[in-house]
Amino acid sequence: MTGCPHSRGHVTDSMFHGAGYATSVTKKIFCDRCRLRRWLHIEAALAKSQADCSIIPISAADVIYKAAYSCEINYERVAKGIHATAHSLVPLLAELRESCDVDSAQFVHFGATTQDIQDTAQSMEMREILDAAEQSLHILLAHLARLAERYREQPMVGRTHGVAALPITFGLKVASWIDELLRHLHRIDYIRPQVVVAQLFGGTGTMSALGKNPLSLLERFATYLELNVPSMAWHAARDRVAEFVNTLAGLTATLARIADEVRVLSSAEYGELNLKWVAGTVGSSTMPHKRNPEVCEQIVTLARLAKAQMGIAMDSMIQLHERDYRGTRLEWCAVPDVSHYCVSALSLAGKLVEGLTVNQDRMNTNLLSVKDGVCTENAMMRMSAELGKENAFQLMYELSQASQSLGKPLQEMIEANPIASDALGGNDGIANVFDPRSCLGQSGALVDKVLAQYRSTKQSMTPEESVL
Repeated sequence: MTGCPHSRGHVTDSMFHGAGYATSVTKKIFCDRCRLRRWLHIEAALAKSQADCSIIPISAADVIYKAAYSCEINYERVAKGIHATAHSLVPLLAELRESCDVDSAQFVHFGATTQDIQDTAQSMEMREILDAAEQSLHILLAHLARLAERYREQPMVGRTHGVAALPITFGLKVASWIDELLRHLHRIDYIRPQVVVAQLFGGTGTMSALGKNPLSLLERFATYLELNVPSMAWHAARDRVAEFVNTLAGLTATLARIADEVRVLSSAEYGELNLKWVAGTVGSSTMPHKRNPEVCEQIVTLARLAKAQMGIAMDSMIQLHERDYRGTRLEWCAVPDVSHYCVSALSLAGKLVEGLTVNQDRMNTNLLSVKDGVCTENAMMRMSAELGKENAFQLMYELSQASQSLGKPLQEMIEANPIASDALGGNDGIANVFDPRSCLGQSGALVDKVLAQYRSTKQSMTPEESVL
C-alpha cells in the first residue's frame, strides 16, 4: 500500500490490537531504541568499573560515561550499519566513539565481547519484567483474597469432569487460585538471584583481556548495575533464560485456568458469576444482545502464546562450544514475547477479578437443583457405619443410577428402600444428609489456611509492595 511505512509487523506493536498483547510497561522495556540506550549505559558501567580497577584511565572512563548517557544516537545510521556489517553492536559502538575524544574512544568496549553487553542488558530487562509481574501479581492476589474471605461460607456446586460432583464453597474455589498463584510468587523469588546476573567474561569465557584482576572487575561491574555475580561465563549456558521463560509461561497458564473458570461460570447456563460490562462494548456485529467474555478469552489466548515460547527457550539451551548465536538469538524473540504475554495477562486478570460480582442466589439455586446427586457421598458415608463402606457404596450406586434412569427423586427412592432408610435414620436423617451445607467438609478451614499463607506473604513484602 503506497504511503505506508510498514513499521508495524508484530501483534504487540499493532496500533489496533496491541493493547491486548502487551502493556505500556513491557513495550518500554523492549523498545528498540531503549534497548540500544541500555547497551550504552552498560558500556558506561564497564568503563567506570575498569577505571576503578586501574584498567583504563579515569579520564577516559569519565568521557565514555558522559557520552553514553548524553550522546545523540543516529538510529537510522545504526540500522544501516547493522545491515552492512551483519553485527548487532559494532555500529552502536561507533556512535559512542564519535561522541568521545580520540584518546578516550580507544577504551570503549575495552576487553569485552558483544554478548557480555547484550546478555547483561537482557538480565536487566528480565529483572524489570519480574518486578512488573510481581507487582501485578500482588494486586491480583489482594483482589482474590477479598473474594475468598467474603464468600468463605457460600456453598456452590463442585464439579469434576465438567459435571456436578460434591458441594464446595466459592471461597474454597478462589482459595485454590490463591494457593497456586502464591507458588508462582515464590518461583519468581527463587529465580531472581539466578536470572538477574551480569555477564563479563570475554570472547571464550576466560576473561583474558579484562585486566590483572578480572574477578574484581566483574564484581564492580555487577555492583554498578545492581546485578548478581555468576561463578563463570554463561554465554552458552542458557538455563537461566529458559527458567525465566518457563516461569512466566507457567504463571500465565494459571491465569488462564482462572479466566476460563470465570468464563464458564458467567455463562447464562450457570449464571453464578457476572463480568463487569461497560456501556458501548459490542459483542457482535449481528447479535445485539451479546456480552462476550472477551477478557477471559484473551487471557487464555495469551497463555497459549506464552506456552509456545517455552519450546523456543528450551531450544536456546542447545548450544555449541563456548558461544553459539543460533540458540541465543532465539531468546531475542522468546524473552520479549513471553514477557508481553504474561504481564498483559496479569493486568487483564486483575481487572477481571476486580470487576467480578458473585450471584449467590444462582449458586444456591444451582446447588439445590442437583442436591440429590452431590450429596450421595455424604449418604454413603453415613450408611457405611451400619452397612460397611463397600455395601453402602453399592446400594447408593444402584439407587442413584436408577434415580437418573427413571427420572425419580433420589430421596424418594431412598425413603422407599427399607435398608437405605433405616441406615440413614429415617426421613429426618435422610433430609439432614441431603442438606448440601452438611457436607462441605473442611472448606472453611482450608480457605482460612490459604488466607493465612497469603497474609504471611504480604507481611514479608517491601513497604512499596505493601501499599498495593
